[in-house]
Amino acid sequence: MLSPRSVAGQVFLLQLAVVVLLVAVTAALLVVQARRQATEAARSEVLVAGEAFANAPGTAAALDSPDPHAVLQRRTDEIRKRSGLDVLVVIKTDGTRYTHPDPKQVGRRFIGTIGPSLAGRTIIENARGPVRPGGEAQVVQSVVPIFRPDGSVAGMVSPSVTVADVNEKVERQLPVLLGAAGGAVLLAAGGSALVSRRLRRQTRGLGPLEMTRMYEHHDAVLHSVREGVLIVGDGRLLLANDEARRLLDLPPDAEQRQVTDLGLAPGTAELLASGRRATDEVHLAGDRLLAVNVRPVDRHGGPAGSVVTLRDTTELRALAGRAEVARERLQLLYDAGVRIGTTLDVVRTAEELAEVAVPLFADFVTVELLEAVPRGEEPDAASTEMRRTALRGIHDDPPLLPVGEPIPSVAGGHAVLVPDLAASDGWRAQNAELAESVLDYGIHSLISVPLRARGVVLGTADFWRSENAPFEQEDLSFAEELAARAAVSIDNARRYTREHTMAVTLQRSLLPHVLPEQSALEVAHRYLPARAGVGGDWYDIIPLPGARVALVVGDVVGHGLHAAATMGRLRTAVHNFSTLDLSPDDLLGHLDELVARIDDGEAAHGEGRRVEEGAAVQGEARRITGATCLYAIYDPVTGRCAIARAGHLGPAVVYPDGSVQYPEVPVSPPLGLGGGLPFETAELDLPAGSRLVLYTDGLIEDRHRDIDTGLDLLRTALADAADRTREETCQAVIDAVLPARPSDDVALLVARTRLLDPDRAADWDVPSDPAAVSRVRAEALRQLESWGLDRISYATELVISELVTNAIRYGAEPIRLRLLYDRDSLICEVADGSSTSPHLRRAKTTDEGGRGLLLVARFTQRWGTRYTARGKVIWTEQSLHNGPDETAGDSDDSLLDQWSDTEL
Repeated sequence: MLSPRSVAGQVFLLQLAVVVLLVAVTAALLVVQARRQATEAARSEVLVAGEAFANAPGTAAALDSPDPHAVLQRRTDEIRKRSGLDVLVVIKTDGTRYTHPDPKQVGRRFIGTIGPSLAGRTIIENARGPVRPGGEAQVVQSVVPIFRPDGSVAGMVSPSVTVADVNEKVERQLPVLLGAAGGAVLLAAGGSALVSRRLRRQTRGLGPLEMTRMYEHHDAVLHSVREGVLIVGDGRLLLANDEARRLLDLPPDAEQRQVTDLGLAPGTAELLASGRRATDEVHLAGDRLLAVNVRPVDRHGGPAGSVVTLRDTTELRALAGRAEVARERLQLLYDAGVRIGTTLDVVRTAEELAEVAVPLFADFVTVELLEAVPRGEEPDAASTEMRRTALRGIHDDPPLLPVGEPIPSVAGGHAVLVPDLAASDGWRAQNAELAESVLDYGIHSLISVPLRARGVVLGTADFWRSENAPFEQEDLSFAEELAARAAVSIDNARRYTREHTMAVTLQRSLLPHVLPEQSALEVAHRYLPARAGVGGDWYDIIPLPGARVALVVGDVVGHGLHAAATMGRLRTAVHNFSTLDLSPDDLLGHLDELVARIDDGEAAHGEGRRVEEGAAVQGEARRITGATCLYAIYDPVTGRCAIARAGHLGPAVVYPDGSVQYPEVPVSPPLGLGGGLPFETAELDLPAGSRLVLYTDGLIEDRHRDIDTGLDLLRTALADAADRTREETCQAVIDAVLPARPSDDVALLVARTRLLDPDRAADWDVPSDPAAVSRVRAEALRQLESWGLDRISYATELVISELVTNAIRYGAEPIRLRLLYDRDSLICEVADGSSTSPHLRRAKTTDEGGRGLLLVARFTQRWGTRYTARGKVIWTEQSLHNGPDETAGDSDDSLLDQWSDTEL
């Protein structure tokens, strides 16, 4: 009865809201007024109590007594009980309490403001503090100064009343107010219930809203359905909806007339007038076939009648045909979403569009793209040159331009429908000869749709029909939808092609273009980027002092531009560390530390971006951790190779007899994961003609085979190619081992070892005696003469003198001199047992020494220091092609004569 949907219920809710509002406003005003009055009374009460206690005789004397607490505690307790105060506290001038109802609070700091009271003023304030044992409360308190007879402040007294006591007066008045409000609500509810009951009785249980809604619904359904509805009673037409008037072509005044007077067909009029039951009887009404249904009904208290429904079966057949076409189009769009864009290849995506549309939508489909699109470039708005990219049809010989032919024009910003090509003068004028061939072939209709993505036209898709009915207007929207889906996939493929091209270009620019010249190894290499995306695999050949060569292979986790750029950073870092002439384990240790430091910086940068951008982070910082590397140093003098690896696959060695082995090389965690632990180096003795094979995991790893299977395939391929050249070996390995569809980059190095001719190396043990310098220098000069290097003997003599003298003077035993004649350079090495290294400096005119290294740098191409496990090696390299032309002139002799054998 009091439902919110009824009129009475709505009136009751309005009255209830008014009562509640009045009660709330009254209560609020009452509370505010009563609280203000009570608070003012409390403020007066604590002020009077404080003034009375402060001015009472003996109060100031008690504060100056030997035990103020004993005197004042009893007095304050009596006054508090008689006056009704909650707390009466006597306070020292330093802010601590003399008295308090809770003995634990005596001596503690008073909670309140005492500054004004120390200056002689009385204050009243609200505060929160301990009231009595067991808790705190909000209080109204005063702080009153206690004066000595001389006017000085002896202390302070603070009486207080809790706020809860202040609110008691308000709470006493609330029941009366709430009772009055409840009575008003009950009175309003009773009146509303009586009104609602009377309305229900008069409307048979329906409210006005339900009655209006029922009428509106019945009228809307009656005149909106696609079936004709008639109500017939006593042979007269009582009601007819709009659809029935249309199907039977009834006159405007048909209602209330006899059915037989409406001009209907005799069979139809007889059925309507009879009122007999009928189900889907077919009757002819003009040119329509109507399915007629008749159902008799009994009206309460009235004569019998019937309800007649009419359906136009002719239109139903047409609707069924259109529904079937719509279903086929939806299925075609679904197939397009699944079949278009299966690859990230622009040309293949265009072909998939043509394959989907033929033959369900068009007999022939051609796709033309702007020439920049297949290359992955952004289309230029000014460019209209296109090239046919895809052609598909129900026959293989259509007279259309083949794939690859340039198309000089591009469609505008909207789709074009040409239902009759023969009647289109504009289309025929573009290429009259080709147009005649197309028409003669039987192609008669065309829809041309621009392929647009992100507001940029990529090309056009042309749909042609020859055997099916001409295109209609409703086919245009479907063609646009199909082209829009294909355009998104083509644009995705274009953007991927651009990124892939950029990544490949970047990576190839970062990889070595030409291997450096050196005599230690004969190297062949291969690099194959992954088909799915560019990765971070890399390799390098780095010449080192002493005719040695470093071989490097590495792999960065991930694909794309970031992996390629990271590879370039690591390759540069390896080059920089190699200039320090470090051992493989030390170099990987430095590289591991560098990667960890870079990752920490990237993580901090990503965290900073999160702080700046809040929760919407554009992208997380990408880390290098997980990159792998193998670093090997080959010495052609000893034939020894030192190898260390960080998470990388070990090398393969093909010995001169054709046997293939995977030597044991200690494995360490990938770069950035070492945690500061040392790397380990393995040393291999490689005979001349051995092949050292380095590779990345993309060569042997595949999701469809085990890694051991890949290693076995590599072993077999290397053994079969043992007698082939290095280049042939690389190709044989790629053909035999590479997976059919590699998912990662592949880097492969095949290095054939060579040994330095023993006649090209000479060494001498040098005693730690300055007198031995001249003997060693003379023997070295004889060795140069035997090599035919007389023209650099002067510079070499100077270099040997300086380096050997420094080793004797500042180094430690054993001291050893070695000369290496390597192709176009002469290498001089002086080793000693000390780890101290000389530094190049410019000597002052007053210095007696310090010019030796300056001369060494002047007469050599390069020089440096290499540390070993037993000391260091000072080395120099002199070029035999670009060295200074030595003529023993007076200036050179005078320069050398500045040092005697004893001084050297």
